[in-house]
Amino acid sequence: MLIIVNIPAYNEAKKIGAVIKSVPRNFQGAEIKVQVANDGSDDETAKVAEEAGAEFVYSFPHRGLGLTFRSGVEKALENGADIMVNIDADGQFSASDISRLIGPVIKKEADMVVASRFSKNKEHTPVSMPWIKKILNLVAAKIVGLFWGQKIDDLTCGFRAYSREVLLRLNLNHPFTYTQETIIDALSKNFKLIWVPVKVTYFERRKSRMTGKLGRFIFESTRIIVGMLCDTKPLKFFGAPAMFLITVSLVLFIIFLFSYFQDFKITPYRNWLIIGSIFMTLGIQLLVFALVADMIRSQRQISEENLYLNRKARFSKK
Repeated sequence: MLIIVNIPAYNEAKKIGAVIKSVPRNFQGAEIKVQVANDGSDDETAKVAEEAGAEFVYSFPHRGLGLTFRSGVEKALENGADIMVNIDADGQFSASDISRLIGPVIKKEADMVVASRFSKNKEHTPVSMPWIKKILNLVAAKIVGLFWGQKIDDLTCGFRAYSREVLLRLNLNHPFTYTQETIIDALSKNFKLIWVPVKVTYFERRKSRMTGKLGRFIFESTRIIVGMLCDTKPLKFFGAPAMFLITVSLVLFIIFLFSYFQDFKITPYRNWLIIGSIFMTLGIQLLVFALVADMIRSQRQISEENLYLNRKARFSKK
């Protein structure tokens, strides 16, 4: 069994060497190799990675974390990975926790294991991060969890372990980041996800080199989550508000009719009729959107199955 630890990096020459050296090289008889996906760094990130002992170092033009991660997945599959662990290059996470992520995948207890920075486990203190980032993370996790009926502890932590089957089936489209998209995509394909607590070192006033400013991160993350939920759960995304609006309109129509039959006058109760008609129109439109989006989803599933078969043949282990 081969485990590849993938490290996306952008201008991390000062810290990536220590991260690479801290990665264990075997786990329960399985070989572990380090792979660095260099996102167009203009410092000596690639050179330091090679000198620190990374078996694979790939340099790409600066394109963003999402595309760099996707390239890292393809390279891991090319190199025959049975499991891929993704870890940050800045030393925020401890390589000693890699075993906590790998174990459940090897034991077939999970297809994908995500590190949780918010666990109340006594051995793993919850991370101290800006309150706005923590609140937005938890709120987004709750929303996604409601759609999928699963508790999500941490939606944006990049420290994760993926089985080979998950890597083969992932279909990622957004160049900015991959964290939310991979979780929603994996859930949509009925993979089992679990979260485990890990040690985290929070660097005061440090900004992510890979995702940039907070405002852009919030905007792009919201766009990704909304788009993914629309694509993977269209009946819930459009259908639930549609049924709510239609139900409200029916209640308004009943109120109008009840009032009308009291004295057979329309004018005093016209507003009930107008508002009810507006709600009914909007509800029917959303219901049509839900049905059309669900048909598109069905077609996309067929396309994704073909992509999976092609990818499986392309990256077959000889």
